[in-house]
Amino acid sequence: MIKSDPIIAVKDIALSAAWYEQVFGLRNAHGGNDFAVLVSDDSEVVLCLHKWGAHEHPTMTDSSAIAGNGLLLYFRTENMNKIRQNLEQIGGNIEEDVHLNPNSLKNEFSLRDPDGYHLTVTEFHTYEG
Repeated sequence: MIKSDPIIAVKDIALSAAWYEQVFGLRNAHGGNDFAVLVSDDSEVVLCLHKWGAHEHPTMTDSSAIAGNGLLLYFRTENMNKIRQNLEQIGGNIEEDVHLNPNSLKNEFSLRDPDGYHLTVTEFHTYEG
């Protein structure tokens, strides 16, 4: 079995963790000043947050770098509309509102998190073909 635990560098662990908890309904299963593990209701790791400059990881030392260059965090969920409502309630910015993706034939929308990472939230689907 292989599982991927995406880790993104953020400026403020507490602020970013709280944002992902509010918008996506995730829970911080491992918190601290330098690292957080955000999990779903069934305790599956969804995303990890790592403080810029902590622990000397080579790709996480320069906080002036553009966050997420070349990265898209793509969330497939059964709760797309709830996530959209949560984002609206906290005054979050929508980059592209709900629309039909002509490739997946599923509705999706795009936004940015507090550190500028680009996120797309889509109706849950399995990959075919």
